[in-house]
Amino acid sequence: MKKISSICCIGAGYVGGPTMSVIAKKCPHIKVTVVDINQKRIDAWNDDNLDNLPIYEPGLKEIVAETRGVNLFFSTKVDESIAEAEMVFISVNTPTKTFGKGKGQAADLKYVELCARNIAKVAKTDKIVVEKSTLPVRTAQAIKNILDNTGNEGVNFEILSNPEFLAEGTAIQDLLHADRVLIGGEESPSGQKAKDLLSEIYQNWLPKDRILQTNVWSSELSKLVANAFLAQRISSINSMSALCEATNANIAEVSRAIGMDSRIGSKFLNASVGFGGSCFQKDILNLVYISKSYGLQEVSDYWEQVIIMNDYQKRRFADNIISTLYNTVSGKKIVLYGWAFKKDTNDTRESAAIYIADALLNEQAEVVVYDPKVPEEKIYADLDALNTRSEEENRKNLTVVKNPLEASKNAHAVAILTEWDEFKTYDWKEIYQQMIKPAFIFDGRRILDKQELQGIGFKMYSIGEMD
Repeated sequence: MKKISSICCIGAGYVGGPTMSVIAKKCPHIKVTVVDINQKRIDAWNDDNLDNLPIYEPGLKEIVAETRGVNLFFSTKVDESIAEAEMVFISVNTPTKTFGKGKGQAADLKYVELCARNIAKVAKTDKIVVEKSTLPVRTAQAIKNILDNTGNEGVNFEILSNPEFLAEGTAIQDLLHADRVLIGGEESPSGQKAKDLLSEIYQNWLPKDRILQTNVWSSELSKLVANAFLAQRISSINSMSALCEATNANIAEVSRAIGMDSRIGSKFLNASVGFGGSCFQKDILNLVYISKSYGLQEVSDYWEQVIIMNDYQKRRFADNIISTLYNTVSGKKIVLYGWAFKKDTNDTRESAAIYIADALLNEQAEVVVYDPKVPEEKIYADLDALNTRSEEENRKNLTVVKNPLEASKNAHAVAILTEWDEFKTYDWKEIYQQMIKPAFIFDGRRILDKQELQGIGFKMYSIGEMD
């Protein structure tokens, strides 16, 4: 196969959109088409108002403005784009199964399988098929079996694993300045050629020594392991935050002390209300299921504890709000600042805010939510998906507002659930003056100056510190 001149990416979500936008920017000689069957999503990608892009990432709209209509295209013409491309990326959702074997842990691969069958049906020329979605080990073999057994005669397929290592909120910088790019493929002459062709794409902006080639199984597993290790650090420091509160130690001081050890390092040691996002929990559960399926129960139990600790931290935070407010929040107004699972993204998947709000609503609190990037309909959809109350009850007892100052009027407490920078700049004295006294702040992200806010008059709880 000659050098790549046309790429198709199936899936216009949090991975496909930003990744293909950066490839288009750095490879102006390659036509990049992102396809999706969701017409509404594609329309949003093509919207003249770049503030209406379906995904918020710093720097993304500028790249889309530069490349869209030049060599970057968003379309619902899936078959046509697959047929034209020499390289097809699969970047569709792989949620945790909600039924059947592996329910609650294994990845649901139905969308990946549908993509493979569609590629097989459409392809009339050889294709390099790239797994971009996070997938269980040995998924590549399943894709290859589908392609080889259902594809058109004479068409050859090479399967590559090219997992993403993006952190939402910094995805564009992560793509432009990647620590490493991992490309897994078969250890055969044709497999090596495919790996080299994908490597050449990334070499348009990344040093060659940052592009790692492995066998396909190592690549698939590395993605799961990377997320598991990062999540493990968060759960580890969060477990210590509970101990700090019990012993009058300070988690910030403990984190700093252990982070200065060069063997440990300082990253991912910030105690919080817990991790969220689409990857950490899903990938760890996948790792748990894979370990169980190979009879490695002790390995499975080890990694499952990371999830258990994360759930405990969210539950502990909600319980602390309730107990601090004299063991009842019924009829009390509690403001949640932040709904996204982290700052600089509008992604809410597995956000701690969803579960904190749910716990407070179960206690009949009056919950008010402000987030600078998450739309009202998404907030209600997240709550509705829990199926703990009717849609009518959710809309009656939870209000979404656009003015953070107005939200705090006559509130009993404010909880910080996303580390948006703007929260640090608020006039907290004005907020305090319009709240019901005693006024409480529960800093679930440790972003506020506790001493300063206590000086104003707030009663303040920061994770990992005694009140």
